[in-house]
Amino acid sequence: MIAAGTAAPARSKGRIALYVLQVVLGLFMAVASGAPKLFGEATAVQTFDAIGAGDWFRYVIGALEVAGGIGLMIPVLAGLAAACLVALMIGAALFQVFVIGMAEYVYTPIILGVLFALIAWVRRHEIAALFRR
Repeated sequence: MIAAGTAAPARSKGRIALYVLQVVLGLFMAVASGAPKLFGEATAVQTFDAIGAGDWFRYVIGALEVAGGIGLMIPVLAGLAAACLVALMIGAALFQVFVIGMAEYVYTPIILGVLFALIAWVRRHEIAALFRR
């Protein structure tokens, strides 16, 4: 038999784990993924040159990744940021396969997209509340 009051600590641990996931992914997106694109890191420049998109596209993607990463770390925006990052990861996966032609690297945006979708799903009520404001 489950003792009274055990559901609240489990729920609290789940919320903490979700927030830790959001912070880790947020830092990754802002610092490791978006910032190199914005600051012209050589590999990022080469990748975007290879697809023929130019600097403007690299800056847009970098800005979206940094904004999404920051949004993940702000509780009221986390769900919406995660949902937007799902869309970005779908685009990244499609680019990996069809434009760059390197299907072996498609796993990273797919895994990130699934994690962002999980965050967006858990925070779906907060997303709806944000749009009702």
